[in-house]
Amino acid sequence: MNAPPLPGLADIEAAAREIEAVVPPTPQYSWPLLNERAGAEVWVKHENHTPIGSFKIRGAFWHLGRLVRERPDLPGFIAATRGNFGQAVAWAAGRLKRPAVIVVPHGNSREKNAAMRALGAELVEHGADFQAALEHASALAAQRGLRFVDSFHRDLAWGHAVSMLRFFRETPPLERLYVPIGLGSGICGAMAARDALGLPTRIIGVAAARAPAIALSFAERRLITHPATTELADGMACSTPHPEALAHMLRGVERIVTVDEEEIAAAIRAFFTDTHNVAEGAAAGALAALLKEKAGLAGRRVGVVLSGGNVDREVFARVLAG
Repeated sequence: MNAPPLPGLADIEAAAREIEAVVPPTPQYSWPLLNERAGAEVWVKHENHTPIGSFKIRGAFWHLGRLVRERPDLPGFIAATRGNFGQAVAWAAGRLKRPAVIVVPHGNSREKNAAMRALGAELVEHGADFQAALEHASALAAQRGLRFVDSFHRDLAWGHAVSMLRFFRETPPLERLYVPIGLGSGICGAMAARDALGLPTRIIGVAAARAPAIALSFAERRLITHPATTELADGMACSTPHPEALAHMLRGVERIVTVDEEEIAAAIRAFFTDTHNVAEGAAAGALAALLKEKAGLAGRRVGVVLSGGNVDREVFARVLAG
């Protein structure tokens, strides 16, 4: 599989000057209770601390800004999402004074839907899953003359690489980094930053067992589709991997770990108990994978990306009570 190269160090640093003027860097902490639980020195990158509670904000800001610079008469944007990407597109479109239409599947998170509307987006509900919403958004783009914003694009990885560059520079050397995978912009950004700095850190992807398409595709080294039925990790609920993202992962990811719903729930509880941070299901996937591999991590220094904290109150309360 072929794909254009990910951004290098000069590219990422140039993007950082523009992005960080608008989106402040997020912190990274090593929490003593979490370290005790893991039996390792764990560094957490807190992407749940951005203005929209998700890592996706930087990539959307960078991508939409570039599109408007290239075409100043661009009338607006449309995207499909389960929530965080839609918030990022709505936020970035608002800064650019352009309308945003966001398509979500029926039954999507009520609180994420409310957040997108609060950011000024027109919300359209269509289909039973993300793939159906994605196809509908593409069709609506042509009908309405809007610019379709794909959920995976090199610019999105570029934006996330800005945060990952800081993470690698501002933590002690990490042996491993666990990153949850949706369509792949997050893990591609992590790879870009690691490679730009020439670090030996092994990057390990995390997939939901009930959304196994990316894990199957990685294992077979070819694109495989599979229904996504995860209830907790909607940010990883991808049934059709992106070919460009897969190509990058095959070159730069060591392996992919799958985690089940109870392991994700346990990691949500662990994050709250040990750090008092709220992690949505997909974001807790990284810690779930780390804890699953705890036996081989004793005394080592590892990182996890807490990619977002946007979880509905009822879901969070149910998980904590479990």
